[in-house]
Amino acid sequence: MVLKIHNSIQPKVSVVIPVMNERRTLESVIQQVHRIHAETEVIVVVNGSSDGSRKLAQQMGAHVIVFDFPLGHDVGRSIGASAAKGEIILFTDGDIVIPTSQLIPFIHAVESGKVDIALNKYLGPVKKQKVCNVVLAKHALNTLLSCAKLKGASLTTIPHAMNRKALESIGVENLAIPPKAQAIAACKGLNILPVQYVEVGKNNPRRRKEYRVDPLVKLIRGDHLEAIHSLIEHTGPRGFYPDLGRLREMVRE
Repeated sequence: MVLKIHNSIQPKVSVVIPVMNERRTLESVIQQVHRIHAETEVIVVVNGSSDGSRKLAQQMGAHVIVFDFPLGHDVGRSIGASAAKGEIILFTDGDIVIPTSQLIPFIHAVESGKVDIALNKYLGPVKKQKVCNVVLAKHALNTLLSCAKLKGASLTTIPHAMNRKALESIGVENLAIPPKAQAIAACKGLNILPVQYVEVGKNNPRRRKEYRVDPLVKLIRGDHLEAIHSLIEHTGPRGFYPDLGRLREMVRE
């Protein structure tokens, strides 16, 4: 199936889809995202793929950016965003087919001006005696950012959308480290809200089957530590927390 994807100089919505050997689901993903707005460009960042993903995306009319080697976790989002022309940028993945009806609320929330960044309400498995370290890291970071109301909602989780103001405030290069991007957004005072629940955990069981321990856990924890470092750089050693009545400058060695 070939879609006539909108190719105006200034589309309203840009959809960024990083892909690595996901031809099996890519066609359905592109079909769903194409329907979210009348003026949509679809940007597929193909990296290290050998399964024909590039040819399929081109046949479907997407703007395809190709790298012959794997770019690493989330780098494709940064590259795709740098090529985006839309006022609203939606990020999703090539291996999870999300119905158009579940994507549209992200676009509407940003388009209405109510939010700068629209997050997925999915929080991961939290009703467990032993909660995953990644889930804990997301909650901890939001607390440190004075965004405890977000709970575990995160730019690490797709889908999410943002306006061009947010993209420019964060910097496209920082999208390669989603927790850091979220920290920068909070420090810049951007309005970040979860707007729609999309179950992405059960929809992506492949990595859990292939590996006894998810290889991305350590990486994502490191990303959150980098986000905390960015917070300290922007605000000082106590982040958003006041020092109350302490006069530390009076302390002498």
